[in-house]
Amino acid sequence: YCSLSLSLFFSLQSKRRTQSKKNKKGTHSSQEVSSSSNAKEADTMSPLCDLQINLNHEFTFFLNQDLISEYSGFLRKIIKQSKKKKKNHKNSRIIVEVEDFPGGSDGFDLVSRFCYSNGGGISIDVSNVSILYCSSSFLEMTEKLCSSNLLLQTEKFLEGMFYWSWNDVLLCLKSCEQVFLHADSYGLVDKLVFGVLAKIAQNSDMSHVFASSSPSSSASASSQSPDTAKNRSDSDKRSTSRSFSCKTSNEWWFDDMSILGPRIIEKLIKNLGAYDKNNNSLVLTRFLLHYLKTKLQNKSINKLEYAGLVDTAVQGVIFAAKASFSCRKIFWVLRVLSGFSISKESRIGLENVIGEMLDEATLDDLLIPAGGKREKGFYDVDLVIRLLKVFVRICNSEEDQNLRMRRIGKLIDKYLREISPDQNFKVSKFLEVAESLPDSARDWCDGLYRAIDIYLESHPKLSSEDRTKLCRCLNYKKLTLETCKQLAKNPKIPPNIAVLALKSQQLSDESTLTLSREDKIKVNKMRNSRNYLKEKPILVSLKGFEMSEKFEDDLRMNLEKKLWTNSEKHCKEKKSEVVSRLVRHGHTHSSSNFPRLC
Repeated sequence: YCSLSLSLFFSLQSKRRTQSKKNKKGTHSSQEVSSSSNAKEADTMSPLCDLQINLNHEFTFFLNQDLISEYSGFLRKIIKQSKKKKKNHKNSRIIVEVEDFPGGSDGFDLVSRFCYSNGGGISIDVSNVSILYCSSSFLEMTEKLCSSNLLLQTEKFLEGMFYWSWNDVLLCLKSCEQVFLHADSYGLVDKLVFGVLAKIAQNSDMSHVFASSSPSSSASASSQSPDTAKNRSDSDKRSTSRSFSCKTSNEWWFDDMSILGPRIIEKLIKNLGAYDKNNNSLVLTRFLLHYLKTKLQNKSINKLEYAGLVDTAVQGVIFAAKASFSCRKIFWVLRVLSGFSISKESRIGLENVIGEMLDEATLDDLLIPAGGKREKGFYDVDLVIRLLKVFVRICNSEEDQNLRMRRIGKLIDKYLREISPDQNFKVSKFLEVAESLPDSARDWCDGLYRAIDIYLESHPKLSSEDRTKLCRCLNYKKLTLETCKQLAKNPKIPPNIAVLALKSQQLSDESTLTLSREDKIKVNKMRNSRNYLKEKPILVSLKGFEMSEKFEDDLRMNLEKKLWTNSEKHCKEKKSEVVSRLVRHGHTHSSSNFPRLC
């Protein structure tokens, strides 16, 4: 125990020296004095402390060679080799450099206590068994050296894993994170992962974990872990075990597993054979989305470590697609996963799934903030453009796509009105969004004109060239008369655009004269719905310029000609109606005796 206390003392002294080197500068002389004094103190106890272990270049332990050799095959080999090299210095201290020791100084301290207490002195539990197992494996503390060596004791403790509680298994798996590389190479992580899966299988329907299932299979229910039911009676436990998969959600373990690191979760997914493109499990996909959302709240994480899990979650979403995820849910998935390092392939796959059902989206779904700098705008407009291209490509391959197109046309007009006030929203991006849809997507362009009006109002310094270019996306023939009048009176609209709009409105009216009776009825119904007939054609005086006399005279003559044609036709119909009525009542006077109605 004296030697053990000395080893701990020198370990603490070495630790303090290491910390002082990091925090203070210019004190090299004082550190040399302390280190030399420690070496002199160790020399006085040389028979008991004839082995110096420098651990991971940070800590120093002074131990007894014979004692530590009884338990560690690794150190025994090094000590024998060192003694052969120092035949003439039998009493000199052997110095051993140990790098990458699992558990660091805490792990080596536990091993030292075990050796100095003759195979006891430490209590093995779920919180330290991982470190002890890796440390004893590293130091080769096998039963060949001692019948009840540390490695054998830890293995026996781990054999009872299937009798542990759910929380104990998680705690042990969590402790593996600090020695993950060693625990993984020694097979400890796989053992604990299988223990976790066994606990999940005892209280869940594993058929839903291994294969894709419908959303109803994971409907919300009681989400208690197995440990929460300890206080129930035995009869309640038996009935619960028989019907746990029916009455309890398969997602009860999501929150508990979220405390684990990404490497352990990745190991679990790989053991289930559902990693990356092999993921076809809805439950595992939901777990990964829940896990990633939880981890995203921690800003200190290394997001590159989660890249594999992100791609696996995306593959699960793509596999389930419309059967299990709504359009809004997939937009939520995109928002969450965009916070991590998502691969280009996974992003394209996710955008294709969203694009196919984009007409089911809402305005809030499209308003996704742009990551990084705000120079390109507050919202991710490029994403919406990519989604629109996917949607148009899919709709063009369908026969009945008019309804979906009109639905997305209204949505995009709302979207443009919402983001137009953004000062970083460029004219080119506005046109790219508006022109991503074909002309058939809009019955009327009134909503698009309102978006243009908002944009011009929010960008007063826009040049006349840009204002003219902005109106390029408008189909003037699809403007109602009321909107056309507003456009003509709008001082922010260039005069030449106003003239084109009025001229297109006139040509649109003339084109209706050549339509069939049924088509005229349809057009009239459509215009009546927009109060089209309540407005009478008038000449509009545009602010900022004057109409040429020729254009004004032509427009007036066309309107008068149209009114005269309609009134003459109306008179002829009235005259024939009166004649037919007189004939029915027995009048045989010729129609020439009647006065002209017009």
